[in-house]
Amino acid sequence: MNTVSPLPGRSDTAAVASSVVELLEVLWGGGRDLVSAPVSVSQLRVLYVLESNDGINLRTLTETLDSRPSSVSRLCDRLEAIGLVQRTASAASRRELELHLTPAGRTFLTDLRTTREQALERILDGMPGADRRALLAGLRSFRTAALDTAALDTAASGVPAAGTRTGPVGGTAGDTGASGSVHGAGAARSA
Repeated sequence: MNTVSPLPGRSDTAAVASSVVELLEVLWGGGRDLVSAPVSVSQLRVLYVLESNDGINLRTLTETLDSRPSSVSRLCDRLEAIGLVQRTASAASRRELELHLTPAGRTFLTDLRTTREQALERILDGMPGADRRALLAGLRSFRTAALDTAALDTAASGVPAAGTRTGPVGGTAGDTGASGSVHGAGAARSA
């Protein structure tokens, strides 16, 4: 008798996904060891937003992060002090400043992703090939659903979702390159 196992419930799946996120947070701790000064999770979010929205102003960054201007300004102050972010005068308005990742900021994100991929590869090495392929397919589907939800949120609010990228993480579900992002690690490890 061939029995089909029932699909896991949304709450079961969400609980497992949440526990994986917690494990990943412990595994790489925000990349604190990659620069001389620690980078907080909030500062990391700023870097991700600036990576895909080069030259935005503080107001737009504040809206994107759904935070207070004073808090975002302090985050940028700290990131500028450690050389990861640069503020420049806006060509469009003398009253505004544009925010940019510095070359050191881009290098930091590249190094962070490389370190994370290496940590993930050690774990993925312990998985059978079929399970890695299934994980990759599931993560691609999850990413697509998350980006679709972020797009709906953006359309409703008119403000880009925090961390929304048009690069490797925000690519299409068919991306397979080892691009320095979590999905790149899975793609690089395809069995």
